[in-house]
Order: sequence, then structure tokens, then C-alpha cells
Amino acid sequence: MPPSTILLTGATGFLGASLARELLSAGHRVRALVRPETPRDTLAGLELDWAPGSLTDRDSLRRAVAGVDAVIHAAADYRIFVPDPERMRAVNVEGTEALMRAALEAGVRRVVHVSSVATLKPRADGQPATEADAARPEEAIGPYKRSKTEAERVVEALVREAGLPAVIVNPSTPIGPYDRRPTPTGRVILEAARGKMPAYVETGLNLVHVRDCAAGVVAALDRGAVGERHILGGQDVTLAEMLRFIAAECGHRAPFRLPRAPLFPLAWVAEAAARVSGREPMLTLDGLRMARTRMFFDPSKAQRVLGFAARPWQEGVRDAIAWFREAGMLAR
Repeated sequence: MPPSTILLTGATGFLGASLARELLSAGHRVRALVRPETPRDTLAGLELDWAPGSLTDRDSLRRAVAGVDAVIHAAADYRIFVPDPERMRAVNVEGTEALMRAALEAGVRRVVHVSSVATLKPRADGQPATEADAARPEEAIGPYKRSKTEAERVVEALVREAGLPAVIVNPSTPIGPYDRRPTPTGRVILEAARGKMPAYVETGLNLVHVRDCAAGVVAALDRGAVGERHILGGQDVTLAEMLRFIAAECGHRAPFRLPRAPLFPLAWVAEAAARVSGREPMLTLDGLRMARTRMFFDPSKAQRVLGFAARPWQEGVRDAIAWFREAGMLAR
């Protein structure tokens, strides 16, 4: 796509910070949909146009899409534990539909919907899942996966029924700089780097550097197949491998493995305490349920169609730790 005006939702988020930089480096003008109260420190120094609003404010979405050439929808409520699933659904599902309909009305030329591998289900044969392994919302574990799956189905329906020019990309587990909140995986990396994760429950995940993920999203503006999914994944890694690597990098003792079953009562207590304190718990029921399967994925379609490439996962972990250190988060 030649230099264009792109509406970016989720610019203040983890992936959004890298997306904004990737778009600017490609010569695009970036209009960022941002809630007025949201911190913008990860975007400091960038020349962005600000569009005040939110996914739950339909009028603000209509104003934001006016005059843009394309939309990259990267905003989402991403939490493993959420006390009120309906509030998450209002953002992830209803907000996505409202934005897509606003884009249709405005006649934008291209939409890139940043979905997630959360919308896919692990394969019964143990092989990495592909874009063909779509999950139904009722098969998804937890409010986040369920809402992202439902949102992806909404986008697909609008492509079929209304001609929405949307490409779907499915990032696996991005890691790297600008994870200000941090994300659930970023929190694991941060706590392990602090030496405060003595034990773990084994699982598997696919790690991708957030900058490579951002490059894949931007590539979808030009090269993605409308109405189709494209997995933006790096390498399949066990949690044990990742934690041993962090321990070696930071000079800590490697954590030990815990059995899953005895932890369910502790997770129940942790969630009950979280409802009182308002803090997101480290141990959750849905997290334990998800850990039963290794979340491995095959990015070969994105490599073929988008020219997607991912650096080694260890670079993403190192960059995440370096950013946490620079941001003063390791010392807390």
C-alpha cells in the first residue's frame, strides 16, 4: 500500500506501540484511536494524529474512520481473569462489530483485524494447529478466548455478507519491548526475571517477537487474503524452556515443575481474593485449564502469503527483559 492514512486502534497497547512505529517507518500517516485517560508514554516522540474515543462509543468510531484509507484493529481487552465477562465482550465483540460497520459505511479500502491464535483449537494429533483449526466460541476456554473467537466470526460474517475488505491475522504470543501493563506472558517473563517465580505448571506456547508480529500485520495491508486467517507465529517453546532461559540470563535458580491438579483450589482462592483486591491473580482457573494443552502453531501460511519471518524467540525474551529493566519495572 502506498503511503496512506491508517486508523490504528490499540495504539497505546503492547502490540500497538510497535505497530505505530512500523506504520510510520513505512511512510504511513497514523491516526490513533485513544481513550483520553489512557497513558501514552510508549508512544512518546511519535508523530501521530489522535482520535479521542473508544470501541464502546459508536459516534467516536464514525469520526475516527472518516477519511482514512485503511483500518488496523489491534485493540482488545486481554486478560486471563476478568470479574465481569460482559464488559470484556462489550469491547472485544460488540466494539469490533461497531468498528467494522463504521469502516464499511466510510468505504475504507482495507481492514486488518488483529485476532489471536486464541480463536484456534489444538489439534488432536498433537501437531501444531493451522488456520484450518477454527474453534467455535463455546469450545474456547475462558472469557478472553471466547470473546476473541466470537469477534473473529463477526468479521468473517461481514466479509461474506457485506463485502467488508478485511484480512484476519492471528498473532501467537508476542513478547518484547513496550509491554507496559504487562500482558499475561509478559508478566511471567517479568516475575521470572525478578527471581520471583520458583515454580511453574508445564505447558507449551508459540513465542513471536512483537516487532516481527507488527511487521506481519502491516504486510497484511498489501498482501493478506481477504476473509482468511494468517497465523503470525514464531517458534514453539515449552514453558520450562523459556523459564530456564530467563533464569540463566538473569542469574537465578531455575524453577521447578508443579503438578496441575492440586493447584485448582489455590486458583479458586486467588480469584476470590482478586475480586476483592481488584488485582489480577497470577494463578487462575482458566490458566490451569489452558495449560493442559500445548499451544503450538504453524505460521507457514503467513510466511508464504505475507512474507512473514520471525527471529529466534530468545531475542524476544532478551528484549522484553531489557525493556522492563529500562522502564524500572525489574526493581519493583
